Amino acid sequence: MLFFKIVPQNCVGLVETLGKYSNTRSSGLQFKLPLLQAIRIVPLALQPLKLQGYSVITKDNADISATVTLNFHVTDPQKYMYENTDSVESMKQLVRGHLRDIIGRMELNEALGSTSQINADLAEAIGDLTNTYGINVDRINIDELKPSQAIQSAMDTQLKADRERVAAISQAEGDARSIALRTKANNDALIATAKANAAATETAADAEAYRIEKVQSALNDADGRYFNNQSIDAFKSLAQSPANLIIADKESMPTTGQAATLAKLLKQQSEQGDQKAQNQK
Repeated sequence: MLFFKIVPQNCVGLVETLGKYSNTRSSGLQFKLPLLQAIRIVPLALQPLKLQGYSVITKDNADISATVTLNFHVTDPQKYMYENTDSVESMKQLVRGHLRDIIGRMELNEALGSTSQINADLAEAIGDLTNTYGINVDRINIDELKPSQAIQSAMDTQLKADRERVAAISQAEGDARSIALRTKANNDALIATAKANAAATETAADAEAYRIEKVQSALNDADGRYFNNQSIDAFKSLAQSPANLIIADKESMPTTGQAATLAKLLKQQSEQGDQKAQNQK
């Protein structure tokens, strides 16, 4: 039987004499009495622990699978070894119980979006309670909160419906905007056409007024020779027409006689011109 035992680095050795704790030894080479004493090794280093697939129920009766990761270390080797048959398992149960209580006060959507708050509440809840097991939890973290398959399928269906609804609203708003823009463009085109037509009409009216003004001004400045020339042109047209009747007032009778003679001469010249044209044929 060996009369010594090596205690590893960052560990302590609990010496038991005849099955009863007697003292604690530090790391290194430690001697013992064979058959009478035993040295139990307790690690003091930080240890990771993962609690996976733990089922909890939310306030609205949704089943969630939770995965928790924590880091702990032994603070009191005697409590850790002798005051609890399995301090690590007791710590697991403590964490699970408080996690159930915290999430049980939340709705599903609130729980899924509040992992940071759950971490803080859980760390505060288990705080000093693990000291009774000779353990301190240095860090605790919710790695995953996963709804059950049925709830996840319902959430996916709702999410898809919400996305389709948003897409339909966006499409309707886009169509309405497009119709509004087309209507505005058509109205603008009609207004522009109406303005162009009005401007063209105004320009034509101004041109006609200008022409009438110029003709009136010319008539005001015309003398007797102009009117005699106009009379000759008129009688020339009269001579070429079948009707030779002239109606005139008393003041214009002398002039009318001259006009009649002139009309006769013009008619003769016209007839001679027509006869000459037929002979040439």
